[in-house]
Amino acid sequence: MKTLCGIDEAGRGPIAGDLVVVGCIFFEDTKVEGLNDSKKISEKKRSTLFDEIVKHCKYHIVTISPAELDAKGISKCMHDALLEIKSKLSAQEYLFDGNTTFGVNGLETMVKADAKVAEVSAASILAKVTHDKNIIRDAKLYPEYGFEKHKGYGTAYHIQKIKEHGYCPIHRRSFKVKALEDRAI
Repeated sequence: MKTLCGIDEAGRGPIAGDLVVVGCIFFEDTKVEGLNDSKKISEKKRSTLFDEIVKHCKYHIVTISPAELDAKGISKCMHDALLEIKSKLSAQEYLFDGNTTFGVNGLETMVKADAKVAEVSAASILAKVTHDKNIIRDAKLYPEYGFEKHKGYGTAYHIQKIKEHGYCPIHRRSFKVKALEDRAI
């Protein structure tokens, strides 16, 4: 049986907070019940699964700050994160959820792999829990934005808070938000 490293990310779409990319390789003969796309699992269940996953696999978590995303761009950050995971986790195959390799050789892709392949589901859960933990930590530093509610996504509430308070250090200034384009923030 070939060693498979499943890879997924969380936080590519938000306008604030870290981007988290994770690679995961299960130990031989490991079976973790209840794995799925992290977006299809409750927050409580994800937290429980996180603890189970880390006990039963080798993993590597790459966290990319909003400042780095702004400086390098999301594609370059994804490229670098995928290369880092490949350098830290030795596998015969690498499978990334989605449809692009971001120019990284030796990487296969599959749309919705996070719902179909256990290693990618596990990476999805580790990434989502890490992303959400980080943004909840940041919510304590910047309580006026309500990050714990929207996790950095561009909800109407979040946009309103940016209009009221301007950007804070965890906002991705390079991400264009139509509702904010006419404002100098």
